Parts: sequence; C-alpha cells; structure tokens
Amino acid sequence: MDRTLVIFSVVLSILVLCLAVPVDASDDPIQKILPVPECSQGWILEDRVIPYDRDNLFDYINGEAELYLPYGFEVVATARYVKKGDPDTAVAADVYRMASRLDAFGIYSNYRKPGASASQVGVEGFLSPSQLMFYQDRYFVRLQASGVTSIEEDVFLACGRSISKNLPPGTGRPAEVEILRVPGILPGTERYIARSLLGYAFLRRGLIADAVSEGEKMQVFLVPEDSGQTARKAFDQYHAYLKASGRGLQVAGSGGRVSMQAVDPLYGGVFVEQSGRYLAGAVRAQKISAAKKIVGEISRRVGGP
Repeated sequence: MDRTLVIFSVVLSILVLCLAVPVDASDDPIQKILPVPECSQGWILEDRVIPYDRDNLFDYINGEAELYLPYGFEVVATARYVKKGDPDTAVAADVYRMASRLDAFGIYSNYRKPGASASQVGVEGFLSPSQLMFYQDRYFVRLQASGVTSIEEDVFLACGRSISKNLPPGTGRPAEVEILRVPGILPGTERYIARSLLGYAFLRRGLIADAVSEGEKMQVFLVPEDSGQTARKAFDQYHAYLKASGRGLQVAGSGGRVSMQAVDPLYGGVFVEQSGRYLAGAVRAQKISAAKKIVGEISRRVGGP
C-alpha cells in the first residue's frame, strides 16, 4: 500500500477516535474560577471543586436541569465553602457557563424578582439573606446559604467578588436587553425566554418586560430573529393565529415594517410591529395607542424608520 495513504489512514483514524471521546468536564478550566483555598476570610473550600456537564447535570440539579439546557448550558463548577470552626455552615457556590451573554442573563433573569436588592458584583446581581446571584460575560454565578437560613451580607459579597475577578471582564448588558431601555419599561422586570415566548412556538425566543405607557400597564416583548425574512415569517404566523382565534384584527404597513393590532384570546389587547429582523410588541394593553407609543420607541432603537 502507498506509504502516504497509510499515514493518511492512521491520522484519520486518530481524528475519528478523538471526536468520539466525550469531553471530560474535569479538565475544563471553569474549575479554576472558584477561588482556592477560601472565598472569604474564614470560609474555606471543603473537599474540591466538582464539575458537571450536559451529560450529568441532572445528577446535580435534577429538578432544575431542564431550565438550563435551552439557554445553551455547557458546564457548571460547584463547591462548598465552610465556615471555619463551624463546618455545618457553608456557602454553596455554582458557576455556570452558558452559550452567550444573553443566555447567562436569561438564566439570571429567571431567578431575579422585581424589587430585589441590587449587588455591585458582576454586570448585574441581586442579594438576599440566603443568596447572591449575578451574571458576567457568559457566566451565571449562584451562591446560597447551606446549613443555615441566612449568611452575613459581607460574606456573600466577598465570595462573589472573589469569583468575579476570575471571570472574563464584564462587557455590559447584552445588546438585546439594551434595546428595551426605553421610557416606560420598568427596570428589573426584563426577562429573556429562550423557548416559546408567550407560550407560542412561532415566537421562538425573546425578551419580555413590564411597562407603563400613558398610564396603562402592559407587557412589552422583543423577538430577535436571524433575518428580516424569518422575522416576517414569525409575524405572518402570529397574524394567522390571531385571524383564526382573535378579534378585531387590523394590519398596516408594507415591506420591512408592518404592524397589526388585535385582541389576543390569551393576552387581550396586542400590538405587534416587525422592524427589520425584530418583532416588537405589547400585550395586555387596554389602549392600543399606548402600546403603539412604546413599541414605536423600541422600533426606533433597532433602526426602524
């Protein structure tokens, strides 16, 4: 057999074997993010840092694993830091690496409650007597009291900062979240839903937030699509749904910017506008004029006419 062909066959076999072997989470550099030997003075690492990947995440958080997977979960490193002289009191620390900054924000926003006390750790975080959570770059960090119902605020903050300095520098909130920073959006209510926004499969993913416009309460959403064509397809599917199941459907506009208003059978008054590759909308609106006003502000931020 030709020598070159033999060498090529051997190299190809090695490549196939390498691809077939699953990545060992124990070799992932995420383990170096958790500080050693302590996260705060007198709070010592117990045993070792343990990693979990997509194959065994259910072994660690069986009841919550399904929440993380749609957000591009890759790996988590977890550890316990016990209080010196009191080993039953500990901080349970988890660092999750997600697919993107938006995914990290999405997981974080699922836990954050409106009105939560902000913490100056990471890009954004919140603090309570029993936990500290924040996100930074594409990482979500979760610190919880273990063995007790509360831990001193200074301990949580010190541990959080020790972890934060080992993460890639925070580069601000995701661009999609920034788009929603318009007058009327209630700060701290923004959430990113990675699958079936509003429970509708045709709205594959998107952000939603509480808002007030012209004195009217409503919810505002933003759907980022891959292109104007896929955004129009989602718009047309919502249109078809409202035509079949809603009331008072009206459509306006043409080309890359079209809008519709109707009464959604699940969400009441709705106004939706396609602007380029985005759909912006408002639901639970009593006054369509108020919905149009705030949706128009969002469309201008994404570059709509």
